[in-house]
Amino acid sequence: MNKLKNKIIPIFVPHQGCPHDCVFCNQKKITGVSTDMTAERTRSIIEESLKTIQNDTNIEIAFFGGSFTAIDSNIQKELLSVAYEYKKSGLVNDIRMSTRPDCIDSASLELIKSLGTTIIELGVQSMDNEVLVDSLRGHSSEIVRQSSELIKDFGIKLGLQMMVGLPSDTEEKCIQTAFDFVDMKPDFVRIYPTIVIKETGLENAYLDGRYEPFDIDKCIDIVKKLLVIFERNKIKVIRVGLQSTDDIQVGRDIVAGPYHPAFKELVASRMVQDYLVSLIEDNEKHDFDEIVVIAPKRLVSTIIGNKKSNVRFFYDKFGCRLKTIESEKNRVNEGDDILTVMIDDKIICRTTISEINDSLFDVYGLGRRKE
Repeated sequence: MNKLKNKIIPIFVPHQGCPHDCVFCNQKKITGVSTDMTAERTRSIIEESLKTIQNDTNIEIAFFGGSFTAIDSNIQKELLSVAYEYKKSGLVNDIRMSTRPDCIDSASLELIKSLGTTIIELGVQSMDNEVLVDSLRGHSSEIVRQSSELIKDFGIKLGLQMMVGLPSDTEEKCIQTAFDFVDMKPDFVRIYPTIVIKETGLENAYLDGRYEPFDIDKCIDIVKKLLVIFERNKIKVIRVGLQSTDDIQVGRDIVAGPYHPAFKELVASRMVQDYLVSLIEDNEKHDFDEIVVIAPKRLVSTIIGNKKSNVRFFYDKFGCRLKTIESEKNRVNEGDDILTVMIDDKIICRTTISEINDSLFDVYGLGRRKE
């Protein structure tokens, strides 16, 4: 049976209800929207989106951009009532929203659940209290734990968002945040590198020399470990990196930071690189001309690397060629691709994506940490 495609109808509620101006945030730039959302605009967006979506699709209406549960309850009812009509009619499957951990309580959850909400994403960003203070988040990590538990108690799916490279952040703090996320058992997570956007407190701190963003290589090295932690614990990562939009452009809106339109691909390629290096180091044969990876077509670009970065890496480090061969039968089960690695003409291993992640957990030394 083919798995249904997912389609999100985004309804942006920019900065409505948000009680804080976090140091990194400029919602107008991030969402590309500055006007208030109304029931009429919500209905129009949904109707226009439904015209372009195929029938065999799992459809979500998602309220993004602000702290939805902090908005006046009458506005919440107004917007959610429109979405709930489409859910009750069977035209959409889920209603999703994003909000802050300190804007969750039993009363707010009772209201939004009564109007069809099935998924809540919490903008957590970090579980380190020093990072939260320096980012002007206005809440502690304990509030995150309490809110997450309450959401799950209400039978609503939980998503957690984290940022890498906030003020006072370190690799160790990012990794600990990931393990803390695992403890809270979310249904999915998002990972965003911290980007310095114009007209934010972070821009002022950067220009004054009080903040230095992570460079892209450091960010890749941290995020690859976060992915391994989440994937090992079977927590789905639904986004890595800031989505490219017409409203956020390098040189115009992004002042500094590890932005790349294919950031997730860069991370995945580095993980492949690290795995292949570990195989070479474990292999008795050190004098070889070629590494061949037999893999499904959809993984070829990841193995080769962005602009053939992995090809160059293996030639420069080991003096060998990196080649790929497309395989035919490529999955042991849904979502778990099979890869075969050869050094010259000798098969070194046949493995799967999940087995590679398990191996990298040890390669990255994550087994020495709390899991």
